[in-house]
Amino acid sequence: MPEGDTVWQAARRLHLALAGRTLVRSDLRVPALATTDLSGRTVLDVTPRGKHLLMRIEGGLTLHSHLRMDGAWKVYSAGDRWRGGPGHQIRAVLDAGDRTAVGYRLPVLELLRTTDEQRVVGHLGPDLLGPDWDQDEALRRLLDDPGRPFGSALLDQRNLAGIGNVFMAELCFLARVTPWTPAGDVPSPERVVAAAQRLLEANRERFDRTTTSTAVRARSAHRLYVYGRAGRPCLVCGAAVRVASETHGRTGRERPTYWCPRCQSGPGPA
Repeated sequence: MPEGDTVWQAARRLHLALAGRTLVRSDLRVPALATTDLSGRTVLDVTPRGKHLLMRIEGGLTLHSHLRMDGAWKVYSAGDRWRGGPGHQIRAVLDAGDRTAVGYRLPVLELLRTTDEQRVVGHLGPDLLGPDWDQDEALRRLLDDPGRPFGSALLDQRNLAGIGNVFMAELCFLARVTPWTPAGDVPSPERVVAAAQRLLEANRERFDRTTTSTAVRARSAHRLYVYGRAGRPCLVCGAAVRVASETHGRTGRERPTYWCPRCQSGPGPA
C-alpha cells in the first residue's frame, strides 16, 4: 500500500503537470462519473492529505482519489506511450494538452464540492507531511487506547495520517518493540511520533525509501531494517527477521508484518 511519502510524490507530480492548465479532455471511467466532463476547467492545485489525493478544479470542485493497495497516477507528455497498465485498468484520463495524467486501478475516485472535502478527509489525524502536523495531538490519539497493539495504532489514519505497513514495521523496530506490544507499554512513544514525522519528511523526495542509519548503509547498503527481509539476518543483531501474515480488517487482504525477535521485545502475533 502506498505510504504518505509516495502519495506526497504523486501529488507533486500531478500538481507540476496540471496546476494552472486547462483540461482539454477528461474521461472518468467509473460508473458514477461516466457522464462527467471536466474539459474547459482549470486545475487549481493537487494536495495530498495523508494517503488521499485532492485535485481542486475550477468551479469549486475536487476530484478525490485514494490509491489503497494498487492504485497509481502516471503523468505522460504528448506522444508518450502509456505504460501504467492495460487499458481496462484506467479509471481516469485528464488531458491538459502537453501533459496527460492517467489514473490506474483507482479504488476510490469521486467528484465532490471543494467545500465538502472534510466529508472524506475530516476523520484523519494530523498529517505527517501536512501543514496541520501537530505532534502532541498525534501522540494523544495514538495513546488514546493504551491496550491496542502499537502497530495497529500506527496504521490507523485517525491517529496520524500517512503511515503504511513499511513505516509501521520500521518504526516498531526503531522503538525496539514488536508491533503487537500494547501502545501504553511502548517506552518514549513521543520519540516514535517524532521519528515518524522525521522519516516521512526525509523520504518525501526519495524514490529509494530509507530508514537505516548512515553507518548501517555504509557496511551493508540496506535501506530498510526489517521490512521485506524475512529470514535474512537483522542488520543490528544478526538474528533472522521474522514475518507474520495478518488480515487487514477493512479490506480483508493479507498484510505481512516484519520484526526482529531479538531486538524487539513484547508479544508476538496472535
